[in-house]
Amino acid sequence: MSRPHPIRHPRLKLLALMALFALPLLVAWIMVSWRIGIPDERTAHGDLVPDIPTLAEWPLAESVPDHVHGDWVLAFDCGERCEALADQWWRLHRALGREAPRVSRLRIGGDAAALPGEAVAHWAVTPGWREADRLWVLDPQGLPVLGYGADADARDVLDDINRLLRMNPEVTRRDERELARR
Repeated sequence: MSRPHPIRHPRLKLLALMALFALPLLVAWIMVSWRIGIPDERTAHGDLVPDIPTLAEWPLAESVPDHVHGDWVLAFDCGERCEALADQWWRLHRALGREAPRVSRLRIGGDAAALPGEAVAHWAVTPGWREADRLWVLDPQGLPVLGYGADADARDVLDDINRLLRMNPEVTRRDERELARR
């Protein structure tokens, strides 16, 4: 008969196993304490715009069309570069692909005809926070999330919108019914 081999150095093996589990915690604490490997930049390319009122409170001459409510909204103010920017935001909307139905476009101002899928409104009174050729991204409740200047790169805006749509999945009709029952 063979005898079982005695376990050698059981305390050393136990300490090695404890160190194996404690090492990630120690590394994480060092990274947070000394800011090693943690990015200092923010991920959004646009400016956060908490001081701008909700879309319902904007002083628009026309009411916002019904198809805009409940969608993410790209609202842009037409200024000197109205036609070029309207085309740029139309192309960005097309680049969203299958997520495009979740986003509506609202052009404020400008004399040109509306592009496909675009709602047009005009300012009744010019608000103090208005900037010509500015783009705002509004959430489905109408709250402004991000703002972009006239010189914003469309790829950066597309990245931000894709990130927002990915982080905020669409609620299906079945989920809405279940929430209503609660």
